[in-house]
Amino acid sequence: MNKYNLSGKVAIVTGGAQGFGLAITEKFIKSGAEVIIWDIDRKAINLAVKKIQSKRLSFSVLDITNFSKIKNTVKKIIKKKKIDILVNNAGITGKNAKVWEYPNTEWSKVLDINLNSTFYCCKAIIPQMIKNNYGRIVNVSSISGKEGNANASAYSTAKAGVIGLTKSLGKELAHKNIAVNVVTPTTAKTRILKQMTKKHVNFMLSKVPRNRYLGLDELASMVTWLSSDENSFSTGAVFDISGGRATY
Repeated sequence: MNKYNLSGKVAIVTGGAQGFGLAITEKFIKSGAEVIIWDIDRKAINLAVKKIQSKRLSFSVLDITNFSKIKNTVKKIIKKKKIDILVNNAGITGKNAKVWEYPNTEWSKVLDINLNSTFYCCKAIIPQMIKNNYGRIVNVSSISGKEGNANASAYSTAKAGVIGLTKSLGKELAHKNIAVNVVTPTTAKTRILKQMTKKHVNFMLSKVPRNRYLGLDELASMVTWLSSDENSFSTGAVFDISGGRATY
């Protein structure tokens, strides 16, 4: 297993108590970072803390669709320490339905959690990164954001938006020592699969040439490298990790 040096770095991982976020949190801790989990699920947080058992792990029970709460939380953190790394990972899939049958409230919810929250977290944290002239931001999108999935229009749209946001932000911060990149994973065995129909999950898996689920550690390793000092050049880029599914 390759090792990355994140010693002395402070990272925030949204949705960091489960799925991809938990794998990333664990990898960061093993790489020497201090990690602050932002998650709305207190039960999942307690399980994550118990599993990892590190003095370099802390958390905030936080609704990342509430910008004022994010901003206040950031203010409290930067009074004591700087924020070096931000991983925008939290998300939901939403219902599986045709566009013309998709509930308006569900559409707004999916875009709020997947896309708007990424914008809010970046908006709140970037000024501090600019002040320190250092930062690594990794946004977790999806292969759905590149290709679109039938019966998952809200999720596909939100994840495509995350890609667009990343590209814009990468260009805006290119003159700083701040890298902003996005990863586009394929299907993995996480709790988010329970939000989808079995038929939809099987359909997505059938489109992966490697013919298996993405391993959580595989994504965590990619995100860790993107969050390290070694990634000093790539910014505004899309890093595919779809097992060969992506066509561009």
